[in-house]
Amino acid sequence: MAASKLIGFSVCGKATKISPNSNPTDKKRAEVPDSIKNVDHIGDFTLDEAISKANTLIEAMGWIRQFRGKTTVIKLGGSILDDPQELMHILLDVIFMESVGMKPVLVHGGGKAINRELAESGIAPNFVRGRRVTDAATLAAVEKVLAGELNVSLTQEIERLGGRAMNLSFKTTNVLFGKKLVDQPDEDLGFVGEVTRVDRNVIEGLSYTDQVPVIPSMCEGDDGQHYNVNADTAAMAVAQALGADKLVFLSDVNGVRRDKDDPETIIHSLSSAEARELIQTGVINSGMIPKVEACLETLGRGVKKVHIIDGRLRHSLLLEIFTTKGVGTEIHP
Repeated sequence: MAASKLIGFSVCGKATKISPNSNPTDKKRAEVPDSIKNVDHIGDFTLDEAISKANTLIEAMGWIRQFRGKTTVIKLGGSILDDPQELMHILLDVIFMESVGMKPVLVHGGGKAINRELAESGIAPNFVRGRRVTDAATLAAVEKVLAGELNVSLTQEIERLGGRAMNLSFKTTNVLFGKKLVDQPDEDLGFVGEVTRVDRNVIEGLSYTDQVPVIPSMCEGDDGQHYNVNADTAAMAVAQALGADKLVFLSDVNGVRRDKDDPETIIHSLSSAEARELIQTGVINSGMIPKVEACLETLGRGVKKVHIIDGRLRHSLLLEIFTTKGVGTEIHP
């Protein structure tokens, strides 16, 4: 997949790429000195498992060096936010990335939590072409959840797990600015916005002090009006402004598939041209089309690679970034 992979996964007809620090060790049990010939376990692991783990760390060293100092924007949303275990493993991956010198930036939505907040207030959610119609009452719920409860809880959870993070919202330091979204002339979505400017200095300043910026998908207009923003497009805007090396969409599917109903048909690596061809031929269809088109738009604006992965898979971020084949789909120019 990316120049970011280590461990071989089977993949549809693609040749395995080479690790940047080819590891001469093999996967068979290594020769061991006589002093531990009869040792079967090291702690909770068999000797073979312990050696395999050490080999993986050695292999990872080249990728860690390659991505040190590079920015990765991670869009977090969907069912992951409702599962404490899945969320914990994603945040541990983010902490690991920061610990080895990468600069992860989290941009999050919170659709299900917003729906619950609306339900408690007796407000029915309303969507037009996938966008939440946001009147004043809905905006209050969105702001309470996104810029308040969820933004704070994600930051606190990162710190509880041993990382350092800063929540960036209207209540602390806002970094997303924009205007009312006018998608169709005859359509009014209410307080739905689009990002027109990102305060990259604040985000980069936090990254350089080894903190993870945590950004809700809302923006502020020139007049101080707050707007609800689609989380995918907010993450794209942040990645473009930062010139990110990677933008990762955490999804509920494992990536682009040749057969959307068969996870085994995942396509691990696509060029922009190949992705456009798959859209034209109908291989990429239905709900995956706007996501892939968003990836292509992002690549056209300076982001080097975009990944779509299933965030429900334990440690999916690390498996995608630090293994040879990865576990999702990488789209590159």
